[in-house]
Parts: sequence; C-alpha cells; structure tokens
Amino acid sequence: MLQQTRVETAILYYRRFLRRFPTMASLARAPLQDVLKQWENMGYYARARHLHEAARRVMGEMGGRIPDTWDQLVSLPGIGTYTASAILSVAFGKRFPALDGNVRRVLCRLFCIQKPLDRPGTEKRLFTVAAELVPPIEPGIYNQAMMDLGAEVCTPRDPSCGRCPLVDLCLSRRKGVEKTLPIKKKRNPLPLRRMTSAVVADEGGRLLIVRRPAEGLLGGLWKFPGGEVMPGENPEVAVEKRVFQEVGLGIKVEESIVTVKHVYTHFRMILHAFRAIRQNGEPDALLCADWRWVEFTALDGFPFSKADRKVIDAL
Repeated sequence: MLQQTRVETAILYYRRFLRRFPTMASLARAPLQDVLKQWENMGYYARARHLHEAARRVMGEMGGRIPDTWDQLVSLPGIGTYTASAILSVAFGKRFPALDGNVRRVLCRLFCIQKPLDRPGTEKRLFTVAAELVPPIEPGIYNQAMMDLGAEVCTPRDPSCGRCPLVDLCLSRRKGVEKTLPIKKKRNPLPLRRMTSAVVADEGGRLLIVRRPAEGLLGGLWKFPGGEVMPGENPEVAVEKRVFQEVGLGIKVEESIVTVKHVYTHFRMILHAFRAIRQNGEPDALLCADWRWVEFTALDGFPFSKADRKVIDAL
C-alpha cells in the first residue's frame, strides 16, 4: 500500500483491509472484486490485483509461506527490487538495502550525488552505496530508520538539517546545496484526455454499469458505459458512439449530470457524464469485461474509481 501512497493516507486502508482479510488464506480465497472494493479510492489498482494474485500463488504454490529468497520473491506479481529488499530485511533479517524514494534522497544529499536520478549510472551508484551501509545486525530496523529519516527530517523541499543525526557527515550540507538535491528530470506537462460516461436506466429504473477489462488503467473496476472523446468530437455525440461500441446499446443524451476533473500519474482527465435514454439494442460485453443492470442503492457494493464515485454522488 505504501507504494505510491503516503503513510497517513494508507493507514486507514491498511487497517480496513486487514479486518476484511486477516490472513493470507482469506485474501487468496476472496474474489478479486472484494479486494478491489476494499482498495477503492486509494488508486493504482494494479497493486491490489498483484497483491491478490501473489496471495493466491503463495497459498497454491509455496505452501502458504512467503518465500525468504530473492528469486522467489521477485517472481511474485507486484514485487520488484525495492519491495523484495524491504521484505527480506524487515521480515527475515537479511542484509538487503531498501532503496525507496526517501532513502534515495537521503543518500543523494549525504554523499552529494549531483547526477540526475533517472540516469542508470546514478541508480547503480545509489544501490551500491546503500548496500554497503546496511549493517549485518538488524538490517530491517536500519532500513526503516533511513526511510523515516527521509520522510520526517530529510524532506524534499525544506530539510530539517538541525534535527538530522547525520548533519556532520552530510557533504551536500557542507557545500550548501542540500535543497537542490536530488536532481530530478523536469516533467513535461501532463496531456489532457476528455472522457464520457452515460447513466442509462432500464424500464425498471435500474442503471447500466460495465466492468473494465482486467488489465490497464483501473482494471477490474466498474463504471458507467462510455469512452474517450476524440479530437474535434462533441462530448454528447461521443458518448452515444462509445456506448454503442462498448456494449452495443443505442442511446440518446438527455442532459448533462456533472463534469469531473481528475489527475492520474500520466495524464489529466475531464469526464463528461450525461443522463441518457435507451433507444434500441440489448447490452453485450463488446469492449468491456462484463455488464449489469443494478439498482441505484446497490452501486455501493461495486468497486468504482474516485472519478466515477463523483458521478454517482451527483445523481
């Protein structure tokens, strides 16, 4: 959960998640939709899918025990270099460096590494330095201390050098460049994507929702049918076309419900949501994984993205 999410945000989800799935076995047995529901609003849903699949593999292929070797750990979905190192050091007391963003920042300042972080040579040097510093005794405590040092003291914009236990050793502090490090690649402006969704009811007042394909952005979550507005396309026309392409249903837009703005890692989104009436056809999973007619009161039982929840709130 702490990949891409701050501690103060993740802690509430962590406690809720463990109440629902207190053991590896309970997580492995649970349907993916239940796991995504518990993860709802925390974002980066691939992490939830990977965690669920990893639990299933540990229970089914590894005797229900999390492996304590590098090769086995990194073979599990969602476990890369940092996560494997953190597990091996914290859970198993093995001498591995846990090199997260906080530790990278601490080491860049401590050793005055003035090379951009995105260069392979910089990453290799940081890993080498980090590995040399990890003590053979209680490496997990050391790694957590370094993470906390970066999170609480050696912060990105205004490091509290007066409180730092390493201030006398810090080369960037001696040179007065601690606030300029680490050097990061300048990010390009995020592109804008315009999306649409249609709230369509059947004769009984139930609403049509569709499940996104398992892979890709927000994979496995539910939404109202719709899709992207192409350049030069009118949102009202676009939503009628996208709904037909996605579920084979002919609709006609009645009115706008809400316009939602949201920022993802790689793009900005404007979501135009419309109320629409059904004209012809029957739903079919053409470009979605599944579809259902559901009562409005039942929507809370399905995992939706934060942007889609705003549409629901506006109904």
